[in-house]
Amino acid sequence: MIRKITCIGAGFVGGPLGAVLAFQCPEITVTVVDKNPARIESWNSDDLPMYEPGLSELIAQVRQRKDTCNLTFSCDVRKAIGDADFIMLCIDTPTKSHGTGRGMALDLAHVQEAVRTIAEVATTDKVIVEKSTVPGGTASTIQDLLESTSRERPVFEVLSNPEFLSEGSAVADLTRPPRVIIGCQQTKSSRQAAEKLAALYKRWVPRELIITMDQWSAELSKLASNALLAQRISSINSLSAICEAVGADINSVAEGVGADPRIGNKMLQSGLGWGGSCFPKDVAALVYLARSLGLDSVANYWAAVLDMNRAQQSRFAHRILSCMHGCVNGKSIAILGFAFKPNTSDTKNSPSKNLACQLLREGATICVYDPMVSEDQIYKDVNPSEEESKRLRIFSTAGEACAGVEAIVVATAWHQFMTPDGCEAPYKANGEVCTNDLHINDIQSDGVYPEVGKERINWPSIVENMVRPAFIFDGRNFLSAQYLESLGCRYVGIGRLSKWDRDHRFLR
Repeated sequence: MIRKITCIGAGFVGGPLGAVLAFQCPEITVTVVDKNPARIESWNSDDLPMYEPGLSELIAQVRQRKDTCNLTFSCDVRKAIGDADFIMLCIDTPTKSHGTGRGMALDLAHVQEAVRTIAEVATTDKVIVEKSTVPGGTASTIQDLLESTSRERPVFEVLSNPEFLSEGSAVADLTRPPRVIIGCQQTKSSRQAAEKLAALYKRWVPRELIITMDQWSAELSKLASNALLAQRISSINSLSAICEAVGADINSVAEGVGADPRIGNKMLQSGLGWGGSCFPKDVAALVYLARSLGLDSVANYWAAVLDMNRAQQSRFAHRILSCMHGCVNGKSIAILGFAFKPNTSDTKNSPSKNLACQLLREGATICVYDPMVSEDQIYKDVNPSEEESKRLRIFSTAGEACAGVEAIVVATAWHQFMTPDGCEAPYKANGEVCTNDLHINDIQSDGVYPEVGKERINWPSIVENMVRPAFIFDGRNFLSAQYLESLGCRYVGIGRLSKWDRDHRFLR
């Protein structure tokens, strides 16, 4: 019987996971630990260290249990390890910044540090659960580290249970997952540990959605899932370039392709490209794995997915230049949205950042607004030079950011940026607007449609206060071209040739 669970790492995975476990299992004590005191202090306040729809409300409900509150955030890592029956490793595994595999392989230094601490502290049997994204074979490495460094010699069972959370819908993904994967060894004790973990999930997840497999397969499933999703977006984005060159409409192409049930209509919305912490590092890790196995053709295939994503962002910036007569020097351009996707404050690998940097280098004044990203975060990400900092301005409302600009780039598909209902609609699937900024399950009926910025901006007022000819560059292809052009602006979307395109050099 599981009495106490410890989540090591109070980041994007550990915090929401701990909250959901405590909510679903009130008789189990859940402790989320981290070595960062400021982060733990934030978790223990009303000002959480991250924005996720429904997360603050969920934690509030758990805390309202008063004497029976079973959720704790703490810096006392050793005590939490000693008390726990199950230990969830929710530790960040960034791409290595130096040494072998630099820029491609996953860095497991923090994972190994946590495992050594477990081996040092544990005096009773523990089940260690990998939640972090790791390369194949890591479970075996963890098992070896535990058994070779522990002095007390308790029994350790290591399971792989990869998280499939999408930023912006973490609570929904944890409470209504499309599947739960558990990887174990083919031994009786390991299978029993897996059964205990499955029983924990069965409290709120249907049994048919819980899949048990070997550890290597479970670890590879996480990398493969993100790589295939990234590949799908890069594929539709590559077709958007062809559409712009020949005059086809990528939305029509996506609708025609998506009608084939073998392909389906999910993740077929072209846009600026993907960002975040998962897709870039997981695809890169798969490239590194393939190369390390001597599978160069496989590595080249997945490397092309990364290349296509970078090219899409660069091509969009050059297209802005082309439409604006080849020069933005001295011109003001608003960027609406800086988070890499809606429903989150995360800016890791955000296409908005790359776009802002490129346009600043071209001499433009950049006016940024995002409903959830702080001014400090934007400055930190863009890291402008002393001269560029004079041309980077951050605003607290979309109206202020867009006042007096010559162009607006909608870079994040926040709900508040959408044009009014009833206008010409972008590509839809099952009646819902499709955007690749949203997770594959993020449709309105799932209750995870953007909670921030439900009040849409006043586009007539926005356009009226722009400097003519007033360009609107739709980096997410979710606005109505017909509506915006009726207001007197020049609309340019992705995957549709615009009459404002001066030439096709941006396509190269």
